[in-house]
Amino acid sequence: MDESPRPPSPSRQSQSPPPPPPQSHTGSPTDFLKGVVGKRVVVRLTSGVDYRGVLSCLDGFMNIALEQTEEHVNGVITNRYGDTFVRGNNVLYISAAEPL
Repeated sequence: MDESPRPPSPSRQSQSPPPPPPQSHTGSPTDFLKGVVGKRVVVRLTSGVDYRGVLSCLDGFMNIALEQTEEHVNGVITNRYGDTFVRGNNVLYISAAEPL
């Protein structure tokens, strides 16, 4: 029998560790929305336009009031507004612009 060392099998070769799991936040969407009132958010409209500002308030229809708002089209600021009101049926999503 041949006693020469064999290369490690593919399952034993050094592999980079698996990527960390995505951060999971427990809680409901309502909890998230309550947590971002008064903080900077990004509101993506169904048209693809982003509004970035401080979330002042929102209702059950996702109608949104923002303060210190910037309108971004294709990543470029196109307008700045003091207060902005967005009708809920135009909202694709809301995300936090700063860590929670």
